[in-house]
Amino acid sequence: MERWLAARGTPCFVGADQFIYWVQYAPTRSVAPDLYVLPGVPIDADVKAWKVWESGVVPSFALEVVSDDFRKDYQETPVRYADLGVSELVVFDPLATSSPERVRWQVFRHVPPMGLSVVERSDGDRVRSEALGCWLRAVGAAAELRVRLATGASGDELVHTEAEAERAAEEAERRREGSRARRQGSRARRQGSRAGRSRAASSRHRAHATRQLKAEGIRRRRLLHRHVDAKSAAPS
Repeated sequence: MERWLAARGTPCFVGADQFIYWVQYAPTRSVAPDLYVLPGVPIDADVKAWKVWESGVVPSFALEVVSDDFRKDYQETPVRYADLGVSELVVFDPLATSSPERVRWQVFRHVPPMGLSVVERSDGDRVRSEALGCWLRAVGAAAELRVRLATGASGDELVHTEAEAERAAEEAERRREGSRARRQGSRARRQGSRAGRSRAASSRHRAHATRQLKAEGIRRRRLLHRHVDAKSAAPS
């Protein structure tokens, strides 16, 4: 997520599973998001726990993955994040299909004057995040189920993970190396072809010169024979 936000020109701190407190001396007024974004905070900040009153910075985005106690997460979690003042909260339930009471996605946004309000509930595989400027997609199944970032008008293009980005860069470098090798091979073949044509032209030139020398020798011998014959035929 850090790479995605930095690429959009909005570098910020992205944290996970750390406590966020927003009322001093009230430790129970806290949340520990599965993922959160602190706008304007350096990406390399050393955050052990975030205390809102020290900086005034409130998360612009938070993701909560529903636990086994889904009713608690459905009812209490949005209230706590509303109290915190988060701009956007996405609640993801990986076990939504286990009960008709559950839903895969719930999206809450700060809507004046109502405050944090649910704007979308969906059992689809993706929802749009305005805070992140992209889509959140459920990818995989069962133990392999993951939430991934996606782009495009409908969220069809997954944002590469760091490992995928490295593999893509390596593959791109291999393609560039292959292209350079093909260009070098093509140049070598062209140079070889030019050298071959030059050798052929040189060979033709030598053959032509040889034929000329032979013709000149024949002409001179003929002249010499005619001179000798003429001298022999003259009266003594």
